[in-house]
Amino acid sequence: MQPNPDTIRELSLLEQIEQDPDITQASLATQLGVAVGTVNWHLKRLVEKGYVKVKRAERRKLRYIITPEGIALRARLTVDYIERSFNLYRKTRQRVRKHLETLHEAGFDRVRLIGEGDVADVCKLTCLEQGIEVVADDNVPVLEVRGVKVLLHMGETA
Repeated sequence: MQPNPDTIRELSLLEQIEQDPDITQASLATQLGVAVGTVNWHLKRLVEKGYVKVKRAERRKLRYIITPEGIALRARLTVDYIERSFNLYRKTRQRVRKHLETLHEAGFDRVRLIGEGDVADVCKLTCLEQGIEVVADDNVPVLEVRGVKVLLHMGETA
């Protein structure tokens, strides 16, 4: 259910170009955490599809211009990204609630959380909402976050 990395890169490229049409491929690569060649490949695709135009600003400088089609693409990609994010949020909360039901049925009202990031934050909020205390105690069940997966360990070590 993870979004396509190419789609996320194209959305990021369109956003960065919209903010600064004179941005360099090297700067784009640094901001996206990819090689300049990857940025070049994406930009060529966006140009070929008519989403971006390239104009020479100076002898060795290029200016990237988002076309109306590119603005529409950015809007679609943004909506798609938001929908995917909310879907992941809802599925994570649903999964955590089921784990917390199991925890509650077993007589526990505390859990240790292993993991960090957005999914772990969703777990913490769901625990708070369900009245389950998140503690650092090694003698309670464990909610473990692995990427977008959330696992419940009852009585075994994670």
